[in-house]
Amino acid sequence: MFVLDGAKALHAGVKAVFDQPVIQRCQLHKIRNVEAKLPDRLAATVSSKMRAAYRSDNALQAESDLRALAGDLAKAHPGAAGSLLEGLTETLTVVRLGLPPILRSTLRSTNAIESMIEICRDHSTNVKRWRDGEMVLRWCAAGMGEAAKQFRRVKGYLHLPALRAALDAHAAALTITPPCEDEEEAA
Repeated sequence: MFVLDGAKALHAGVKAVFDQPVIQRCQLHKIRNVEAKLPDRLAATVSSKMRAAYRSDNALQAESDLRALAGDLAKAHPGAAGSLLEGLTETLTVVRLGLPPILRSTLRSTNAIESMIEICRDHSTNVKRWRDGEMVLRWCAAGMGEAAKQFRRVKGYLHLPALRAALDAHAAALTITPPCEDEEEAA
C-alpha cells in the first residue's frame, strides 16, 4: 500500500515498479487543492463536506457525496470540480478497505513522511556546496537519523493485522484463476 500526494510521476513510478499496488491519495492534499480553487467564503463549506465524506464508513456513499459536490461546483467553479474528481477513487482507498477509523486517520495523508522529509531538509539547510551525490546521500541519511529520534508508533498500530488482511483480500479479489476444464487435472 502506498500513500501518495497528487504527483503524477510518483504515481506512474509506483505503478511501473509494483505489481497491482494499492494506492491511497492524500485526502489532506486533495482538500487543500480543491480549496485553493475556490473563493474563501465557499472553501470552508466545501472542505467540511469533503471531510465528512472521507470520514464515512461507506465508500460508495462517500464517493456519491463527493461526485454530487463536484456536480454542484462544476458550473461556477469547474477547476475545483475537476480537482475533486481527479483521483477520486484513490482518495477513498482506506474507506474501501474497511480499515478501523484510527488506522484510517493515519493512512489518509502523507503527513508522516512529509514530517521526516522536513526534518531532513532542516538538518542540511546550512550546506551551501554539495560536492557530489555521495555527500547528498550522507546528509540525507544523517537527516533521517535525526528524524528517527522523533518517530512515534503509528496511530492504530494494533490494527495493522486488519490492514494486512484487507490488502490480502484485495489482492485475492484481483487474482482471477481460470476455471479448470478437466476435473482430473484439478485434483
